[in-house]
Amino acid sequence: MKVYKKETVQYINASLEDCWAFFSSPQNLQKITPSDMGFIITDYDGKSMYAGQIIQYKVSPLLGIKLRWVTEITQVKDHSYFIDEQRFGPYTLWHHKHFFETTPQGVKMTDIVHYALPLGILGRIMNTLVVQSKLKTIFNFREKAVNEIFNA
Repeated sequence: MKVYKKETVQYINASLEDCWAFFSSPQNLQKITPSDMGFIITDYDGKSMYAGQIIQYKVSPLLGIKLRWVTEITQVKDHSYFIDEQRFGPYTLWHHKHFFETTPQGVKMTDIVHYALPLGILGRIMNTLVVQSKLKTIFNFREKAVNEIFNA
């Protein structure tokens, strides 16, 4: 299984408290996800993020095909980081770490995603042809959306 890594860093002109409040609320995910992804939260308990929380979504990442995606928040350190992992969905592995730290340039938000695709060589081809650029598009959209929310 080939494991890929995607890492992004963004500086946010806001307090750590405001950043944490926004990013640790699952209902804000839709605000920073491209609309063409058809991203809809279908089930979560409405509580602030905590370890063990299960969140269910529907997404349409490719050709309008709807997929179920279930993630679990596996770790949370208040105002510092959280980790979500796919439990059911399109990836063989999805492990997403979100880090927040106060710096002189603002809150530094670092995302590190490790992911793997099913289907062996076909998955590697799909990563090269589609998935890599789709993830880049999603994270670029998110950077722009976060800038509009916090840095405008």
